[in-house]
Amino acid sequence: MDKMSGHILEADSMWLEYNGQKILQNIYISMQTGHVTALLGRNGTGKSSLMQMTFGTLRGQSQSVRFDGDYFSHPYKQPGLISYLPQHSFLPGNLRVSDVCRLYEVDFTDLCRHFETFEQYKRVRISDLSTGNRRLLGTLLILLMPVSFTLLDEPFAALSPIHIEQMGKAIAEQKARKGILISDHAYEEVLRLADETYLIVPVGRSILLKNVYSELEEFGYL
Repeated sequence: MDKMSGHILEADSMWLEYNGQKILQNIYISMQTGHVTALLGRNGTGKSSLMQMTFGTLRGQSQSVRFDGDYFSHPYKQPGLISYLPQHSFLPGNLRVSDVCRLYEVDFTDLCRHFETFEQYKRVRISDLSTGNRRLLGTLLILLMPVSFTLLDEPFAALSPIHIEQMGKAIAEQKARKGILISDHAYEEVLRLADETYLIVPVGRSILLKNVYSELEEFGYL
């Protein structure tokens, strides 16, 4: 896919229920390359579910994900389209750092350009990394993958303040070549990066905020 021209990814009519309980209800969000889009909402409002549905690994009662107007039932199956950072650990413990870089099509030197500390871990197995470094590595791999859109669920979780700052710089740099959706409880960090902000409010509705901080207060998020 051509990364130089602008692209739009839309998640439309996203509807999810469990045992009759509505989690998401007629959600619509739009992302574009060259932009960071924030996805905020209190715990339990369905942010992670929405990302999984957009990625294509979770099926709801209704969903439509479109890339430049073309519908894809399973976006993750389209080469070069989308990557997704889940909250759980996902890197194979038996592989070395250099192996997972190849697996995710990320140049090891590019990884080290953002976080120099990984230079010493090239031949280290994932299982031998600290929990924090495993999370940091996984987040970077998903962020640096050669795709048009990246979905980041809690990319700042378990990171130290200095690592949060470095990750923010990496995200800001990557948005020049892709669209990025971020959900994280560190909302101030997210809003510093965001070009647009969506808020999910009970029961599962999405709102594109115009006056971000005043509306976040109005809807009881702050």
